[in-house]
Amino acid sequence: MEENWKGLPPREKLVEFSPAALSDTELLAIFLRTGTRGMHVMALAQRLLDVFGSLHRMMTAPPEDFRAIHGIGMAKYAQLNAVAELARRCFTSPQALEKTTVSSSEQMLDFLNSSLAHREREIFQVVFFDNQHRVIHTSEMFSGTLNSVEVHPREIVREALKRNAAALILAHNHPSGLAEPSRADRTITKQIVSACALMNIRVLDHMVIGRGEYVSFAERGWL
Repeated sequence: MEENWKGLPPREKLVEFSPAALSDTELLAIFLRTGTRGMHVMALAQRLLDVFGSLHRMMTAPPEDFRAIHGIGMAKYAQLNAVAELARRCFTSPQALEKTTVSSSEQMLDFLNSSLAHREREIFQVVFFDNQHRVIHTSEMFSGTLNSVEVHPREIVREALKRNAAALILAHNHPSGLAEPSRADRTITKQIVSACALMNIRVLDHMVIGRGEYVSFAERGWL
């Protein structure tokens, strides 16, 4: 027999108040739409969160991790993946950073997390700024393997000049989930800083994105 979940249903609660008023369980229940035999949709949503430990882990989990969960078939798995991809495209679109300035560090970190944290290969991304430190362009310039990516400073400078950029922020991910920069990360950053300096382009930061953690070269005083 289905558990009797009391209170305002999630959809009605969202309309009455706002999406921010809903818990993770309630938001997830909206996307699942229905429960399964003997299990209310809210109970199914809570079970998913309990199994994976967080929304992020659930949204980035491979399909085989869902097969052992009763009530999650291909249809519900497809729904969850579609939602995750919609969110990723929304937060990694150029418009997501439109008019963002360097002072908006939290928004920049959110953008880079959404863009890089889930990737299975190392991706080297560059965010370009005008002379008022407003974002004018973002580019995934280099793609690598599970634990390395080949970066060419000359290509970064060329793209910066093409965009008439005055400054830039470097970023790349560590698919292992650990954000601590390697010696190679520090070496290539110095090379990029030197190459950009010749053209009066400032490197404002290099952010290494892990899973649930990050390291900022600027915050550590490495730039």
